[in-house]
Amino acid sequence: MDFSTHSSPSGAEPLTFIEMIDQTTIISLLSTLAILFTALGISKLVLDKHTPGRLRFLFVWHAFDALIHFILEGSFVWHCLFSSTSVREVKGDYFPTPYYYLGQDQKGRVWGSQAAVGQEGYLGAMAQLWMVYAKADRRWAGVDLATLSIEIITVVFGGVMAVLVCWDLARKNVARGNLAMIILATAELYGGYMTFMPEWLSGSANLDTSNFMYKWIFLAFFNGLWVVIPLYAIYVAGADIYDAIWVRSIVEEQKKDE
Repeated sequence: MDFSTHSSPSGAEPLTFIEMIDQTTIISLLSTLAILFTALGISKLVLDKHTPGRLRFLFVWHAFDALIHFILEGSFVWHCLFSSTSVREVKGDYFPTPYYYLGQDQKGRVWGSQAAVGQEGYLGAMAQLWMVYAKADRRWAGVDLATLSIEIITVVFGGVMAVLVCWDLARKNVARGNLAMIILATAELYGGYMTFMPEWLSGSANLDTSNFMYKWIFLAFFNGLWVVIPLYAIYVAGADIYDAIWVRSIVEEQKKDE
């Protein structure tokens, strides 16, 4: 696997869009769609049929968000913490592991999804999925300490908070649901910023934006979802909280006049 920065390897012709659509890439994209349809199915099972469209959309998003955190990003964290192999066993380029990662001398060893390629079952499949994404952002092939730190709190805190939002929306606990949405959305916006700002400040050394697939689908579209929709969640929840405070202020003024 090539992890060239910004563009294709020197002297090599860039891959066409069709050439990049291999079986693993197709499975990776279909798995995301499967998670989305699962979130839609859950919404049909648990939401009242009179649930407003904006809240139904936000329920689906947070169900999708939770599943992504637990299933996909959870597997990334798992491989970073538990999957390792000798550098000699890795085919092609690899993402080096920090020297004293997990308190041990890691000379000659690598950790992360790159170490689990070829494993059987779910974890092996998830490793293959992350290696596809790593073609656009090579940090996801191995262990980047900043990325892993963000992903650990994303899986543990973000996943649980997304479930809490879905629970509150389903039970019509709007007050806590709005608060949870704002907290989660703020955390995810900050997590996205801390994921990419270090790259931008260092010249995007780990990113490959040489073709449409890597730049606009893997990097822009998928990461952009966790910018646009959290901002929308803050807008919806904030407007609802503002309306509640406004109504309370009117009621209090009326009580004073009585």
